[in-house]
Amino acid sequence: MIQQTPFSADGLFELTDKDFISGAIQTFRFQYDNNPLYRSFTDTLGIQPDRVLTLPEIPFLPVSLFKTHPVRTGDFIPEIVFESSGTTGLVTSRHEVRDLSVYRNSFTAGFERFYGPVGEWCVIGLLPAYLERSHSSLVLMVHELIGQSGHRDSGFYLYDHEALYAVLQQLERQGQKTLLIGVTFALLDFAEKYAMSLRHTVVMETGGMKGRRREITRNELHDYLKERLGVSSIHAEYGMTELLSQAYSYGNGLFACPPWMRALVRREDDPLDVMIQGEGLLNIIDLANIWSCSFLATEDIGRIGPDRRFEVSGRADNSDVRGCSLLVA
Repeated sequence: MIQQTPFSADGLFELTDKDFISGAIQTFRFQYDNNPLYRSFTDTLGIQPDRVLTLPEIPFLPVSLFKTHPVRTGDFIPEIVFESSGTTGLVTSRHEVRDLSVYRNSFTAGFERFYGPVGEWCVIGLLPAYLERSHSSLVLMVHELIGQSGHRDSGFYLYDHEALYAVLQQLERQGQKTLLIGVTFALLDFAEKYAMSLRHTVVMETGGMKGRRREITRNELHDYLKERLGVSSIHAEYGMTELLSQAYSYGNGLFACPPWMRALVRREDDPLDVMIQGEGLLNIIDLANIWSCSFLATEDIGRIGPDRRFEVSGRADNSDVRGCSLLVA
């Protein structure tokens, strides 16, 4: 029989920085006891759960295992299964989500922590390729934020750039706070056609070149979008199919996490050498992943500063190219 979870449904998103370490250790032990794959992985490493007392001592499950194994804490029929994007022929990740409300609560609480009440925003999604997929966690998140905003002009704009240009102009005249969230190639396509001066709009890119363009650096991308769209900074969202939480950047590619999520870094030549700050491959703790695995070793190369903000500079050479991570820094 499954043990009591470390957090109540509401308590997780009221977590403070002070409580994070103890909450993470409790979650680790809960998932060790109730997730056969994670327990086997931990045992193979020779790690004894009762001796794990700090964040770097927690074993981080390779994110690639979501491509080959069901990653479940407990026995359940998933309410939804998220699948990653990928080029033809690549095996995609599958995240079996027991309780969709945890994801809804996580992305809503995370967004509002960084940007305030969703109801104050007009939310516009520019995710054309992703809308063609039926199991995208990103599309579901933006769809839900559109609904929560309640603004009549909130919605998805596919390839109708003329209509998008017109509505953005109207919203600017009204002084309406607007979020334009889009995949990289779609934002570039729009910016090439229309130059604007957006003073009330946050432009947020989620990554995603999908092999449609030559690889460009993050700085090149952001400089071009800032010039064409007339904004002072390009915001960004860091998320993935295997996570139920997101980190956000107000600009310059520096991401901050909500209190129930944290980034660490591991050495490329020694995956068990995990550090609170420094350079290497990113490990992510997402306590919202209570029913899968909260401790994931990603294939993203990055750096974490003393303020816990992190940046992503690329992907490990031996990792698959994923649709939402084709930019190089």
